[in-house]
Amino acid sequence: MNPQQFSSAVLDWYDHHGRKDLPWQQDITPYRVWVSEIMLQQTQVSTVLGYFDRFMHALPTVAALANAAEDEVLHLWTGLGYYTRARNLQKTAQIVMRDHAGEFPRDVEKLAELPGIGRSTAGAIASLSMGLRAPILDGNVKRVLARYVAQEGYPGEPKVARQLWTVAERFLPHERVNHYTQAMMDLGATLCTRSKPSCLICPLHTGCEAHMLGLEIRYPVPKPRKELPQKRTLMPILANDEGAILLYRRPSTGLWGGLWSLPELDDLDGLDDLASQHGLHLNERRELDGLTHTFSHFQLAIEPWLVHVDEQAGAVAEGDWLWYNLATPPRLGLAAPVKKLLKRAADVLNAGETP
Repeated sequence: MNPQQFSSAVLDWYDHHGRKDLPWQQDITPYRVWVSEIMLQQTQVSTVLGYFDRFMHALPTVAALANAAEDEVLHLWTGLGYYTRARNLQKTAQIVMRDHAGEFPRDVEKLAELPGIGRSTAGAIASLSMGLRAPILDGNVKRVLARYVAQEGYPGEPKVARQLWTVAERFLPHERVNHYTQAMMDLGATLCTRSKPSCLICPLHTGCEAHMLGLEIRYPVPKPRKELPQKRTLMPILANDEGAILLYRRPSTGLWGGLWSLPELDDLDGLDDLASQHGLHLNERRELDGLTHTFSHFQLAIEPWLVHVDEQAGAVAEGDWLWYNLATPPRLGLAAPVKKLLKRAADVLNAGETP
C-alpha cells in the first residue's frame, strides 16, 4: 500500500470499528487527552477507566490540578504505579498555568518540553485534541508499524526508533489526523495485539510484511532479556492502641518518591532503634505473609511484621511521619505494596487477633 491507501484503510476501519466511547473521547480537551495519555503509559485501558473518571471528578481542570495538594494527586494515582508520572502531571499543570496562561501550547515541540511529555505523547495531544498533523509512536502504534514494515532491531535503540518515526511520518494523512491517531492506537490494542493478532480482519493485512512472512509474533523485536536482581527488606507495621499505623513520607526523588510508606529495616534488630526514635514501647509481634513487588529493574521481597506498640506520654509523630488511621484513612498517596500490607494488617486487627 502507498501512504494514501494505508491511511484510507485505517480511517475506513475506524469509521466502522474504532473505539469512540472511551471517557477521554467525550468533551475532548487538551487537558483530558493529556491526563489519559499519561495514565495509559504502561497501563491497560481497562485499568485506566476508573482512575480517569475519579481523577477528572476531583481535578476537572488544569488549574485544579496545578493548585491541588501533592498528597491528593498521589492519592488519586495510588495503584497506577510509576508515580513519577503523577508528580510530572502536577509540574506540567503548574507550568501551563504560569507560562502559558492556562492553555496547552499548540506546538508539538513546545508540548514535548513539558515534564513527562515526550514526542509521542505530544503528538497525541496535538492530533487528538487540536487536530494538528503530528505522528505518534506509543506501544500500540509501534507494534502495528514494526509488523507492517518488518522492522528489524529493538525499537528502544535510537537508530531503530528513528526508522520507525520515519515510517510513522510517511503514513500520516493530512486530514482527519485525530481519527487516524485514535485508529492506529485502536488497531494495536484490539487487533494487532502482542500475541494472537487478528490478522485476517486487520485492514492492513494485505500489505503487512510480517503477516506475509508468517512472522507476526517476531515483531517488534523484544528487548534483550536480563534477569532481574533480587532485593529484600523488612517492613514493620507498628500499630498503636487505636489501630493506627506509623507511616513516613519517602523523599520526593527515587523509589516511590513522595509517597507514604512503611519503615524499612534490614532485620528485626532495628526495631528497638525505630521504637526509641518515636517514643514507642514494643509489645507483641507477628510475621505476616510476605509479598514480592516487581519494579522495572529489580524485584523486592518484603517481609512484613505486625507489631503492637504503646506510645509514651507526650510522644507525637513529627515531620515526615504520621499515624495512619485504618478506620478513617486520610487521602494520601500510598505505594501499592504498602496499601496491600495495610489491608492485611487491618484484617488481622479487625478480627481481634493479637500480633
